[in-house]
Order: sequence, then C-alpha cells, then structure tokens
Amino acid sequence: MTDVLDLQAVTIRRGTTTILDDISWTVREGERWVVLGRNGAGKTTLLQVASGRMHPTGGTAELLGERLGRVDVFELRPRIGLSSAALADRIPSGETVRDVVLTAAYGVTGRWRETYEELDESRASDLLRAFGVDHLGERYFGTLSEGERKRVQIARSLMTDPELLLLDEPAAGLDLGGREELVAALAELAADPKSPVLVLVTHHVEEIPPGFTHLLLLKDGRVHAAGPVDEVLTAETLSGAFGLDLAVDRNGDRWSARAAG
Repeated sequence: MTDVLDLQAVTIRRGTTTILDDISWTVREGERWVVLGRNGAGKTTLLQVASGRMHPTGGTAELLGERLGRVDVFELRPRIGLSSAALADRIPSGETVRDVVLTAAYGVTGRWRETYEELDESRASDLLRAFGVDHLGERYFGTLSEGERKRVQIARSLMTDPELLLLDEPAAGLDLGGREELVAALAELAADPKSPVLVLVTHHVEEIPPGFTHLLLLKDGRVHAAGPVDEVLTAETLSGAFGLDLAVDRNGDRWSARAAG
C-alpha cells in the first residue's frame, strides 16, 4: 500500500513550549483515520502539519510523496482537502453557499473576478447535493445553521478532488440531530472506495463514524496509541489518554465512553 502521509519524529516547538513531541505516524491508501485526544493534546497542530500549513521544527513530514521543505506547498495544498474552524472563519458571511464551494477550485475564500468552467459549476452542484445542502445554494453562508455550515465546508473541501481529506472537529458545536446527520454523511463518504483517504479529528468517541478503520490517540503532544480502531479503542488506552477512569461501550458500529464506576 502507498503511504499517503508519513510523519517521522515530527516535533513542533513554539518558544519553550513543545506542542508535538516526536510524532511518527503513517497513513496509507484506503485507510480512514480518527485522531482522538483531550483538548490541548495537539490534534489541530497535527492536522496543520498534515495539510502542509505548518512545517515541523524537527523530524520529517511527507505528504502525498512530497517532503515538506522540498516542495512548493502551493502546488501541494490543492491535493489536500481541509475543513476546519479556522478556515470557516475566513469565509465571508455574505458569500453564497454555491460560491463557498466553487471558490475552493482556486483555493480562495470570497469570489472576486475569477472565472469558472462549466465543469467546476457542475462539480460544486454535485457536492452540495451529495451533502444534502443543494437547496441552500443561493443562501448566504452567514445565514446557515451550524450543521448546514459544517456540511457546506466538507463539500468545499472535496471541490478539488483531493487525495487526502482532513476534517478538524467537524461536529463541534452541533446539537444531537446535527451531529447524527453529519456522522451519517461521513459514514457514507468513508464507505465509498472512490473517496480520498480520510482523517477526522475529534475528542468524542461518539463522533466516530462507521467505516473508519484506524485510530490515533494523542496525549500531551505524543502518540499514546495507534492502530486499527477495534484494537486501540479500549477502556485502558482511552483512560490513559484522557487521564480519567473510563468505560468504553460499543453498540453495533458506534462507540461511546463514560466515567467508569
């Protein structure tokens, strides 16, 4: 299998603070990964490296066969889809939903004077339809509910037909109904063999969609455990990562966790 993402001894320091510490992690074609850890574990920083938006202080990061520091990241980034709160904050509230998705073809937020081909228009419409928000195409992004925004952001992240798709806490801020709709959409995406390699960041096991194959547990900027979900997601490993005695339950293809006792 081809390595899509290969991090070796990656370290990120800011001043005297170490955010990521000696991270080694390999993601291969066909895999669907969840990155799980408590707040401050380093999840978002890890995705910044994986998306080519942050260079390691130490170690090496190879993305889609290209090593950071030896590749033009502006050519690399269109091959990597990213959905994150930081990116959403840059989307103008007065941008139409259709243009939010369409402008990803140029890697910009906010339509200006660029022109788009009919193929781009068609792909944007197909993606909006796939995530159940095509009826919102002419609405302004700022008028959407949080759940609608999340689905539009994921549609946008797929616009360039990326080889790697990174989702940073896509269910954050959603109510139960919105979360379940999103989990169902991601499960469908995970089940499609034509989908890119997926990496989903969360700190709730309840948000792990069916079809995700692997789990990376982070603790204090280090790898606590990594491997197939069924092997890694245990009470022992989860308790160690979160510093709390936890019980892990599985109901069909969904997981949940609670304080033990």
